[in-house]
Amino acid sequence: MLPKAPESAVPGKNTTVLSIPGSSDRFSTSALMERLPSRWPKPVWHAPWKNYRVISGHLGWVRSIAFDPGNEWFCTGSADRTIKIWDLASGTLKLTLTGHIEQVRGLAVSQRHTYLFSAGDDKQVKCWDLEQNKVIRSYHGHLSGVYCLALHPTIDVLLTGGRDSVCRVWDIRTKAHVSALTGHDNTVCSVFARPTDPQVVTGSHDTTIKFWDLVAGKTMCTLTHHKKSVRAMALHPKEKSFASASADNIKKWSLPKGEFLHNMLSQQKTILNAMAVNEDGVLATAGDNGSMWFWDWKSGHNFQQEQTIVQPGSLESEACIYALSYDNSGSRLVTCEADKTIKMWKEDLTATPETHPVNFKPPKDIRRY
Repeated sequence: MLPKAPESAVPGKNTTVLSIPGSSDRFSTSALMERLPSRWPKPVWHAPWKNYRVISGHLGWVRSIAFDPGNEWFCTGSADRTIKIWDLASGTLKLTLTGHIEQVRGLAVSQRHTYLFSAGDDKQVKCWDLEQNKVIRSYHGHLSGVYCLALHPTIDVLLTGGRDSVCRVWDIRTKAHVSALTGHDNTVCSVFARPTDPQVVTGSHDTTIKFWDLVAGKTMCTLTHHKKSVRAMALHPKEKSFASASADNIKKWSLPKGEFLHNMLSQQKTILNAMAVNEDGVLATAGDNGSMWFWDWKSGHNFQQEQTIVQPGSLESEACIYALSYDNSGSRLVTCEADKTIKMWKEDLTATPETHPVNFKPPKDIRRY
């Protein structure tokens, strides 16, 4: 609601009105910040994505995914308690790792070592040596299930967040529990790390996003814009910005300050479990109802809406996507689903801007929060 102008300030009531160029005659802050809809950036055209392969092999929900830095293979963690390693080009199974006693919720592959890290509902965080294919280290300290995990890009520390509402920082080599980033009031369900401050960003079921000073182990700032759990976040590979997804909205933020940029221009109206963005600025978000929406990063325009199809013999309610990730080239997208399958997507190379035109209406009312 705009504040109602006092009687004396209403035009036509024995006053001379100074007209502000480019504004309507409403006397309020929004009249001074009149934003012309045409200033909204036009979306870049992206080819639509299509499903080209379905891999089955897991015996439970597929909950997590990570790619090899060399882009040769990827690994998935599942509710069947195994981690499976798949060949990216052919989709064939290369290896199965067993050792967790509950579902595997988080995976990460190191850029600098031959290590794979996994975390699960069994409170365990494990480091696997992929030259020996066995667990070489375990990190003990979580009091409950571990829901997310990330590796720091430049120093050898591991970050894990879980149901005990703490993001824990581990020294990879010594297994030491370096610090506990405390401050969230509920499960920490998403985390990512970056080379400069804020080095750690966490999202939680308490609806907030926190930026952390890793050296001091304290919160730098808290973003309270979301109204529901922040289950997924995606750091843009090139720009200094990231997006966060919650059941109310997908929001875009600047780094390092955490200024709110804008909401994505549509609402997916479901719980969003996962999101990823590639260098071309294609943001993919995946929901609990099996919907996968593709967005143009710059303008926030939703250019494609897909619905995953459950594999034969599954329940309709198992159309649910738990995790998704682009490969390192950004040209393949892999989703992990509740029907126990892994689905691979790529851009439709036959599509052109003529066959799939951008249907874009710039937003009229821009929310500033």
